[in-house]
Amino acid sequence: MTTVLSILLILVALFMIVTVLLQSSEDDGISAISGQTSSYFSKSKAKSFEAKLALGTKIAAAAFVVLSLLMLILG
Repeated sequence: MTTVLSILLILVALFMIVTVLLQSSEDDGISAISGQTSSYFSKSKAKSFEAKLALGTKIAAAAFVVLSLLMLILG
């Protein structure tokens, strides 16, 4: 049982790492200096993708905590 939980914990951790790394930062960064602007449509498209990434991160974090607690109790 602990082997299965360990494998699930590793997979959830990797998924959480990927979702966090795919999220963009909230500040404009260097694009504000260069004058690059984005249209409304690209912002709304990015927001929906960003919202899905944020939701995936929250779910992965909750699963990580639950699996970690289960490992602690069973181990």
